Order: sequence, then C-alpha cells, then structure tokens
Amino acid sequence: MTAPVTLHLMRHGATLRAGHLNGRSDVPVTTAGMASCVAAAAPLRFERVVSSDLARARDCAAAIARMAEVPVSTDARWRELDFGDWDGRHPDSLAPERLAAFWADPDGAAPPGGERWSTLRARAGAALESLAGDTLVVTHAGAIRAALAVACGLDSRQVWMFDLPYAATVTLRRWPGAAPVSQITALR
Repeated sequence: MTAPVTLHLMRHGATLRAGHLNGRSDVPVTTAGMASCVAAAAPLRFERVVSSDLARARDCAAAIARMAEVPVSTDARWRELDFGDWDGRHPDSLAPERLAAFWADPDGAAPPGGERWSTLRARAGAALESLAGDTLVVTHAGAIRAALAVACGLDSRQVWMFDLPYAATVTLRRWPGAAPVSQITALR
C-alpha cells in the first residue's frame, strides 16, 4: 500500500463582510484575518499550497506560501457555493423560511439563481481527487464541507455540524487508490 497523503483544508481569514453569504463575491480579507491563517499554518507540514481563486482565500494562501517557502497555485473548483441572488447578503435580510429550507436541503432548496449543493460537492470532490502530495488548501467553509462529504462519505446535514470559523483547519489523511473515506486527524 502506498503512503498516505496529508491534506489540510483551511478556511480563509476574516473578511471585511464577516457574517454575510459572500459566496462568489470577491470580498477582501482583513490584515488580522490573513495573519490568523499564517499563524494557523505555521505548525503544519505541507509541500504546496492551493487556493480558491477568490481574493479572501488567494491572498491568505500567498502569505502562507511565502512564510513556508513553498509553491502556491489557484483552482477555481475550491470556490465557495454560489449563493446567486443571496450573494453578499446577511442571512437576517432573507426570508427565514427560505433560509431554513436551504439549510435543511441545500440541494433541493438552492438559493434563487445559485448553485446546488450537489454541484459544489462534485467540483470540490474533483479538486480533492486532483491533489497529490501533502497539500494545504485555503478555501471556504462550504467547499471544506463539500470535500468532507466526498472524502468521508457524509451527507449535507452531517457536514453542517462542523464549526468552521475563520482560519479553521481540518486535516485529512488519504490513501491513494483507497475507498473514498479518509481519516480525519485534526480540527483546529
């Protein structure tokens, strides 16, 4: 059996519009948010950094790669869920029943004009499968949850149970060629 690969999935740092459904909005990360990601990455071991192409993840990834002196690249498949008409809005501004329907069934009650959970899950799963070697991925809470669903065989209701504050890191150990279930080794 080949050696396992370690994957760290890190949520980007705090943004200027924290608490909003930022989705595809290219909201900048705060200086403190970027610093929290660099600090969280310092004890981790990885050979490369990959990030979403949105600025809040991309800028954190670039700072981490500079600190660790490793290559960095972007992959749009690691973007956050597209919230469509809800993008950039605060959850309190939405109809409570629509928001509750989305949280209960993110595939069947996708945001108007937005992306279905299954679409996010498919693209995050493809991005996850394309990784080789020990890697740190700087991405978004939704993409991390979708990757966990794929890697660990969890459904959408189970992945909502993961608290993923800014700069949170989930570490997975995956065996190439093995079944799609990974071992979760840490949550910081």
